[in-house]
Amino acid sequence: MASRRNFLEKLTVSAVGLPLLYHSNPLFAATEAPYQGPVLKVAIMGLGSYGTRVAEAMKDCKRAKLVGVISGTPSKIKDWQAKYDIPKKNCYNYENFDAIKDNKDIDAVYVITPNGLHKDQSIRVAKAGKHVICEKPMAVNADEAQEMVDACKAAKVHLLIGYRMHYEPKTVEVIKMRQNGEFGKVKFFQGQSGFTIGDPNQWRLNKELAGGGAMMDIGIYSINGARYMLGEEPIWVTAQETKTDPIKFKEGVDETIQFQLGFPSGAVANCLSTYNMSHLDRFFMTGSEGWVEMKPSTGYGPIKGRTHKGELDQPHITHQTLQMDGMSQLIFEGVQPIVPLDGEEGLKDMKIIDAIYRAVETGEKVAINL
Repeated sequence: MASRRNFLEKLTVSAVGLPLLYHSNPLFAATEAPYQGPVLKVAIMGLGSYGTRVAEAMKDCKRAKLVGVISGTPSKIKDWQAKYDIPKKNCYNYENFDAIKDNKDIDAVYVITPNGLHKDQSIRVAKAGKHVICEKPMAVNADEAQEMVDACKAAKVHLLIGYRMHYEPKTVEVIKMRQNGEFGKVKFFQGQSGFTIGDPNQWRLNKELAGGGAMMDIGIYSINGARYMLGEEPIWVTAQETKTDPIKFKEGVDETIQFQLGFPSGAVANCLSTYNMSHLDRFFMTGSEGWVEMKPSTGYGPIKGRTHKGELDQPHITHQTLQMDGMSQLIFEGVQPIVPLDGEEGLKDMKIIDAIYRAVETGEKVAINL
């Protein structure tokens, strides 16, 4: 059974040697001495394949620790208790997890459930007084995303979105190069995000649970990538949908969408999001003084890239390890990543996705107001 997780997992290499690379990352200073600062105590909600990936990555974290689980499957809770040494008092199901408000051993909950559940679950976590980490896409539309932002502000807790690429070393280097003017005036971005999806009965092809199709799951990488690569916010979009299998991809579940974004500087982006073509994980950007190509650009395994100056050679470090430690630094020390990953950042992507779907429906250029 193919899925986005399977697709990205194929890009992953062995984690052997990663602790050494991880310790050399400048994000984490004074590695010679044991870390003695604050540790973010995290419960994972949703114990599927990606939840497992995050849990495994957190074994190497210095500033974050897995301490709890929330699941609707008792057998999974039991397995995770044994595997990750999680105390029974930190285990909850979807009916009783509001009780985390009384658990001082949990600081934050990472919501890794189907998209359609994110809003209600994240708001419940916020009302329990815990920081919310929500996997992307943060919701199924911008209205829901705004509700999440408002709820977390009211509860005075952080709302962070699982944009792991904002900590990935090669991605960060490219953003710094653009900020330093090494590409000159950036003019064009191309993002290709796609794979051939398998099981037609999986939740990612269920409109109610997924909120859409490939755009929600994989196309969002090109949307977010266009924004951080170009360093601008889009002001308009045009889009076209292609559907070859209306049985597998029912109404409201997009199979393939091509979309074009326009930016204030005159730069444009041309992107492809699909569940029906494989080997699509590529970013390209060109400017008046240089260019960059990243392929793979967002997979779990080593990101590879080259610019007009040569190959990018920053070390591969498990993305979720960097992400969770980085989020801990953000929460406890106010250290921001090079590109934000708060609720407002996620809300912007949801507004763009809403605009893309409107452009598909109307056939017109749709204004984007972020």
